[in-house]
Amino acid sequence: MKSGLTLGIETSCDETAASVVTSENVVLSSVVSSQVDLHARYGGVVPEVASRAHVSLINPVIAQALVEAGVEPKDIDLVAATNGPGLVGSLLIGVSAAKALSLVWGKPYIGVNHLEAHLYSCFLEEPDLELPLIVLLVSGGHTILVQMEEHLRYSILGQTLDDAVGEAYDKVARYLGLGYPGGPVIDQLAETGSNNIEFPRPMINQGYDFSFSGLKTAVINYVRQNPETPSEDVAASFQEAVVEVLTSKARKAAAETGAKGLCIGGGVAANSRLREEIFDICLEDGLHPFVPSRAYCTDNAAMVAATGWRRFLQDGPSLLDSGANPNLKLT
Repeated sequence: MKSGLTLGIETSCDETAASVVTSENVVLSSVVSSQVDLHARYGGVVPEVASRAHVSLINPVIAQALVEAGVEPKDIDLVAATNGPGLVGSLLIGVSAAKALSLVWGKPYIGVNHLEAHLYSCFLEEPDLELPLIVLLVSGGHTILVQMEEHLRYSILGQTLDDAVGEAYDKVARYLGLGYPGGPVIDQLAETGSNNIEFPRPMINQGYDFSFSGLKTAVINYVRQNPETPSEDVAASFQEAVVEVLTSKARKAAAETGAKGLCIGGGVAANSRLREEIFDICLEDGLHPFVPSRAYCTDNAAMVAATGWRRFLQDGPSLLDSGANPNLKLT
């Protein structure tokens, strides 16, 4: 295998994505078909609806990724697909498609951990990032603080004990009547608001674990008791509390582990206030900051392809009788 071209497939939740990436992490194509509008009417992702949409979209998305990359099936060296964690029905669409292509094309298949793929989204645009790193992985389903000691070897320093941070954003936005998804709309609303409400900073001085359920409840109770408060101020104050908790723990972890850099990944990594604060902390502490482009923060297949190739070189292909694991852990 000389070229190391990997076709990556991502269907863990409500994005149908395919990408072709070289062994040097050059992204030749990255196609993402989002189902946000489809699920917005329900206020969140409906698993059955997501699965049916993936069935309709998976073939044209893969075809478009190959066309945009300017490659044919014979040029592909590896087929990689997210095999967990995620919605089991959604995962099975991508895994089944990848294994079918593997059989038809005569190419190896590898299953990729969705969380590990988010860790490696940092390397898509900066492949020479110096290790060790602290990675803050924040999304609608996960909030994890990871020490990346060397490639494919890392340890979890802390994680949420209840709601993921993206889940808290969605629930606060729903209560404020802002619609779904909550992250982008709260981020935008906060830009015109004032950080003048003192919401709690849960567990900010207690190790590396997180808790956002209490903060979410505090925001809802405050709005119930103070209905005249502008939503802009609620959004700005809530977001400031979230960002302070996330960044203070990431900063502490970097200092205590001797990390050379600080990265963020996952859908919430697209948040403008979080991105700004990460840069400020790294500047003050002499750390190398890396904040992926917003296209690589949210679910995409380029990160799956890049991670799949790296895993394939170390571990070899996955068995074709391996399935999807909706509860797959990072370590």
